[in-house]
Amino acid sequence: MKFLPTPVSGAFVVEVDARSDDRGMFARTFDARTFADRGLVPVYPQCNVSRNHRRGTLRGMHYQAQPRPEVKLVRATRGRVFDVALDLRPDSPSYLRWASVELDAASCNAFYIPAGCAHGFLTLEDECELFYQMSEAYVPELARGVRWDDPAFSIAWPFTPSVISERDAALESYSQEASV
Repeated sequence: MKFLPTPVSGAFVVEVDARSDDRGMFARTFDARTFADRGLVPVYPQCNVSRNHRRGTLRGMHYQAQPRPEVKLVRATRGRVFDVALDLRPDSPSYLRWASVELDAASCNAFYIPAGCAHGFLTLEDECELFYQMSEAYVPELARGVRWDDPAFSIAWPFTPSVISERDAALESYSQEASV
């Protein structure tokens, strides 16, 4: 596996070393020891799947607040998405910066998003599915989010979403008082 740094401190694009032959392809997508040796979270007690039917579906920008912020390891298992990590950690050198990666099921790449960062994605084609490995169990009372189009961040989405939930559309703009 290769860990490619991003503009967000502690966030990495994880690329696999795929082996292909006449049967198809094989790749190791996760190894706890490799992650631990790099100082990254090696244990994920919860996994989630997100299925999205239409191109232009936006989910985000979500995070879980203290005392149980989550690390996320996100991978597209079908389709392609524009995936974003937004640093909301006031003590981080990349505070209020964002990083993006195109997650593509064909490449088996993943995005390691550190605790304290908000996460969101925009589907680039119909019928996308994402698989999330989470370092913490979901706690509804700690669920938070910020607007995907907040001018405080100026995230360069590839196009305007056409599908967004009422909850995500109603998220507030960011303020330091509401930070993680």
